[in-house]
Amino acid sequence: MDDMTVRKHVLDELEYAPMVDAAQIGVTVENGVVTLSGHVRNYAEKCIAERVTLRVRGVRAVVEQIEVRYPNNPRLGDEALADRCAKVLEWDVQIPERSVSLKVQKGCVTVEGCVPYYHQKAAVDKALRRLAGVTDIVNLIAVKPPAQPAEVKARILAALKRNAKDPETIRVKVEGDKVILDGCVDVWRERKIAERAAWSAPGVRAVEDNLTLA
Repeated sequence: MDDMTVRKHVLDELEYAPMVDAAQIGVTVENGVVTLSGHVRNYAEKCIAERVTLRVRGVRAVVEQIEVRYPNNPRLGDEALADRCAKVLEWDVQIPERSVSLKVQKGCVTVEGCVPYYHQKAAVDKALRRLAGVTDIVNLIAVKPPAQPAEVKARILAALKRNAKDPETIRVKVEGDKVILDGCVDVWRERKIAERAAWSAPGVRAVEDNLTLA
């Protein structure tokens, strides 16, 4: 698919998304790599725009350069925002107690710590992204679970057999706490299924996705 067609489809998909003000987002495409620019009303909208773009057929990667601007609310002070973030994380049952520390600088929230599962690390992003005042999130939380590489690989392969259309085309290699995915899939959705299966295994700290689209 040529870049002009991909750009049109991305613009149409952004326009279709109810949570996104597509008029404020610029889109350029080069060799299937989409660059998003412009500004949005909050950090959640920024995440949605990126996610919407990735699901368009023909998109190989996204370079996200969107700025968060809060049009109606004055900027929340870093101290007040840090207190709000800390309370939200304390109230989230998915996040182990006292496992995460954070700092805030000009609306950018940096979180550190250690959790046993990747979904707990992802829960931190999910909890913070909808807070007013957050302009960016830097998630440095480490995932250190009690699992052997053979067990991790077996769990991922089992998940692929349950969910992927053609799991035999996906190769899985585990090196310590890193998972490497190789092979070929026919649609972006299958690639996301493979990534989700890898991240869901206990002990996985990093996923290297080398899957190609047929």
